[in-house]
Amino acid sequence: MVTDRQVKRFRKGLSLGLTLQQAADKANMDEKTARKYRQIGKLPSEVAVTHTWRTRPDTFEEVWEEVRQQLEVSPGLQAKTLFEWLKRTYPGRFQDGQLRTLQRRVKVWRATEGPAKEVFFDQVHHPGRLCASDFTHMTSLGVTIGGQLFEHMVYHFVLTYSNWETETICFSESFESLSEGLQNAFWELGGVPERHRSDRMSSAVNNLSQKKDFTDRYAALMKHYGVVMEKIQAGKANENGDVEQSHRRFKEAVDQALMLRGSREFESREAYAKFLREIRYQRNAGRQKRLAEEVRLLRRLPERRRESYKRVPAKVGIGSLIHVDRNTYSVNSRLVGERVHVRVYAEHLEVWYAQKLVERLPRLRGRNKHRINYRHVIDWLVRKPGAFENYRYREELFPTSWFRMAYDALRESRAERADKEYLQILHLAAQQSESAVDEALRVLLAGDRVIEADSVKLLVDREEEIPAVTEVTVEEFDLSHFDNLFHDKEVWDGFQDGCERDVDGPFASVAPADVSGEF
Repeated sequence: MVTDRQVKRFRKGLSLGLTLQQAADKANMDEKTARKYRQIGKLPSEVAVTHTWRTRPDTFEEVWEEVRQQLEVSPGLQAKTLFEWLKRTYPGRFQDGQLRTLQRRVKVWRATEGPAKEVFFDQVHHPGRLCASDFTHMTSLGVTIGGQLFEHMVYHFVLTYSNWETETICFSESFESLSEGLQNAFWELGGVPERHRSDRMSSAVNNLSQKKDFTDRYAALMKHYGVVMEKIQAGKANENGDVEQSHRRFKEAVDQALMLRGSREFESREAYAKFLREIRYQRNAGRQKRLAEEVRLLRRLPERRRESYKRVPAKVGIGSLIHVDRNTYSVNSRLVGERVHVRVYAEHLEVWYAQKLVERLPRLRGRNKHRINYRHVIDWLVRKPGAFENYRYREELFPTSWFRMAYDALRESRAERADKEYLQILHLAAQQSESAVDEALRVLLAGDRVIEADSVKLLVDREEEIPAVTEVTVEEFDLSHFDNLFHDKEVWDGFQDGCERDVDGPFASVAPADVSGEF
């Protein structure tokens, strides 16, 4: 078959004054073929006949009309589903290897006769007009703090024109996290964009209502800053594509920086947060020019930030407990029977009574969990020691493993008075120092001494000196001693004798040939 390259060489030869035969020889072409292409003046690719005929019979020609009718009724049907339907309708007629042929036919039908596909339209972004935000999970990056996996998320904020971004570490897609992260972004920018777009996150959109309105708290937050609210359509993540794309790129940048750092371990959360800020500064460095255009058009901030907490009224029950967001917390027993106001922040709770802050508690993540502080209830539990054995939250009353071990030891040595003795020890920890009591329990348990409240108090009061934790030092072993063993003939002969006696033992497969060296 003559190629375009041959014909071009032939034409070049003619232009240089060669005869038809000479030019054809140069192009490695037959003289008749060369004469043909000289006459038509076209390249082979320009005169090639388009292949429109089939080279083998169409297996689905007789049943295609039935397949097409099925596709017209249900365009979403997959070729594999239709193929299985055909095999059931015409038993033994079709083989598994013919599936690919049907898939090609269905693909052609969709492109030529099927329903119109969704079209995505590129948008032009205007400075200072739109910002977008969303939450993204970061746990998959494997960051650890103090040797423990740091399970967390990031609230991610992006200006769609300049792609300037900021992040706030959080632990759930709560309104408090959204409010904290959004306001952090506004105040860092020093201004407010015209509109804010979010997906249908439950902290912003009331997805349980038929109209799927914005939540009242989110609407109030946006009103405070004078920002117009936008939400994307359900299942249309592409409408929030700017922040979704930033999620992926930001996480990739963090992952790359962690690999370059050589470790995913951080000494504290603050160190990790600083690490994220440095990455963000690097990513925002190339966006300063477009950011300057946006900042000039941002509107002024209000005089103050809006509160980022939720107010929850609660009554302290007879168990000195309050219930907030389907979780249980203990408070001081002095508040039993009183009504308190709880401020629920993203990561902690504040309990207020008579306009005074009386408790600050870490917020529980999830639902149906509890956090009981033994200091809140120990005064009355000491008076009612019989309640300890079956107390619903008893496991929360062991602050450390030494306390638990001490209680187990009391159960063995003083079964009848174990609960009372342990509660007196716990009361001592609440009154004086938990760490000092913990150290005293360590000493008593390590020395096999009697565990009782008086002996613990004696150590805590420093009437006996508490020894420090014993330091264990393992000396480095000189591996050259093993080399000397192999050069000791008596040792080696004894080793061989042992292998012969232990035919089925762990050294049965060892032979002298396995070890090199001369004796």
